[in-house]
Amino acid sequence: MNAGKTLAAACLVAGLGFGATGSLPRTAVAAELVVLTNQGATPGVRELAAAFERASGHKVTVIQEDAAALERRLNSNGPADLITSNPAPIEELIRKGKVVAGTATPFVLAGLGLSVRAGAPKPDISTVEAYKAALLNAKSIGYSRGCSGTHVAEGIAELGLTEALKPKTVLTGGGPVVEYLARGDFEVGIQQTNIMVGAPGTEYVGALPGFLNKPCPSSVALMAASKEPEAARAMIKFMTSSEAAPLLRKTHVEPVQP
Repeated sequence: MNAGKTLAAACLVAGLGFGATGSLPRTAVAAELVVLTNQGATPGVRELAAAFERASGHKVTVIQEDAAALERRLNSNGPADLITSNPAPIEELIRKGKVVAGTATPFVLAGLGLSVRAGAPKPDISTVEAYKAALLNAKSIGYSRGCSGTHVAEGIAELGLTEALKPKTVLTGGGPVVEYLARGDFEVGIQQTNIMVGAPGTEYVGALPGFLNKPCPSSVALMAASKEPEAARAMIKFMTSSEAAPLLRKTHVEPVQP
């Protein structure tokens, strides 16, 4: 990194990055950042990346890859500056030396919602009892194997429905649950709301009620392979700032920092 770029990025991180309005000064020499994202955080990260680009002058590329492609990239130390994921996978990357220790920062919570195929009747899920009845009445139910799916299964267990629903439950592989729902693989799909709202071929019904809506947390962390660590740290700071909160809420998630 040249001296001009180092100075500009250092100023950003050293407390000069946020003015009275929460904005960032544009840097004299722009960095090019690559952010690897998990599916549940991608909509919010794209929103924040666009805002960070406008505020700082840095260029940010957001990449969401399936598990196999991400593993290949990480094993080969492919270009990447930041990564977002659920806390446990990031801790594992820290242990492997892929992520810089001490940089993992929680930034978003994605609540759970339910969708049906476009044109299908929308069940009542406004209360725990209504949601329970909707699951029992559904011909088939789909959810993922990731964080949201784990929380959905925990909620079903707490309702005492695990055995009753097992014959009609479909666990999806890679890709959003709504993609499987849209092509008719099941009647009802459950996943993070931010992934489901507005998905083609489906209609969002609403958030899961009460204690069943267990949000999935995502953190952001600095990759050990980053060639632009100062600018990457500045983006972490931006992602957890008060300015970021309304941008995240636009994508149907809640910021960890209000």
